[in-house]
Amino acid sequence: MARRLRPVELEFVESAPLRLVFAAEVAAPPKAVYTALADDVAGWSSWFTGVARAASTHGGQGREVRLSGGTRFTETVLAAEPYEHYAYRVDTTNAPGLGALLEDWRLTPAGGGTRLRWMFAADGPAPFRWALLLARPGLGRAFRQSARALDHRLGRI
Repeated sequence: MARRLRPVELEFVESAPLRLVFAAEVAAPPKAVYTALADDVAGWSSWFTGVARAASTHGGQGREVRLSGGTRFTETVLAAEPYEHYAYRVDTTNAPGLGALLEDWRLTPAGGGTRLRWMFAADGPAPFRWALLLARPGLGRAFRQSARALDHRLGRI
């Protein structure tokens, strides 16, 4: 059953009780990376580890995401600055313990490619935050694998 989370805004990336930040460089230019993040939401399942299905909703202002294990999210896009910034908050989920979640993607040119930074800003009860800290290495590994898969996908397009 889906639960409504606390609605947060972009400032939450600075004030969240738990912030996990991951970065990687990809060979694709920022325009191609941004397009994959913001415009080709359905394509996430082909490169982002754990995403089974993703769809854009409300004319690009929202997203619906299902993970491989059955976790579901409905999201609101909070920032869509072409080639630079893409962020969304989770509005509802069936994941236990989560009180608020915002994911913030920043893209900066790096040579001929892109430096990709993903910030995972979350809140929930102390046991949830502790579990998420323990999951940090796995999330980092998933992010790096996803960045490589995205780079490979964009190299073929």
